[in-house]
Amino acid sequence: MDFKNKIEELLSGFLAERPDLFLIDLKISAGDDITVILDGDNGVSLQDCLDASRAIEFNMDREEHDFSLQVMSAGLSEPLSSPRQFRKNIGRELDILMNDSTKIEGELAKVDEDKITLILRYRKPKEIGKGKVDVEEEKEIPYSEIKKALVAIKF
Repeated sequence: MDFKNKIEELLSGFLAERPDLFLIDLKISAGDDITVILDGDNGVSLQDCLDASRAIEFNMDREEHDFSLQVMSAGLSEPLSSPRQFRKNIGRELDILMNDSTKIEGELAKVDEDKITLILRYRKPKEIGKGKVDVEEEKEIPYSEIKKALVAIKF
């Protein structure tokens, strides 16, 4: 079994024991630097990262194959990539960059396997008279149209 397949197998075994965690990304560089990014339905703790690291490291022989290993949680700067990740962020504001380079900001309301639904809030001019009115509308966005989605950080 080659090195990458062995790492994937060990990681899959660990995640099978921890159904609350899921893999966001696994990168193995040409110099055998392994980076594992995890997320969880209830977040990822330091202990979760340590457990994943041990599941890999304790089952590999460094004498046979030298490597470095980093296991981390998906931070706020990581784009959302799976329906499961979107689902855990329902109720939060998202900044979305569409494939056509338009930007949309809204509150994540619903998630299914094909699309998300955002609540967009904005002001628009009144149809009659002066002034503006507050508008709230739902917009469905298929995953295929999303280039990048980030949780908006508000202070």
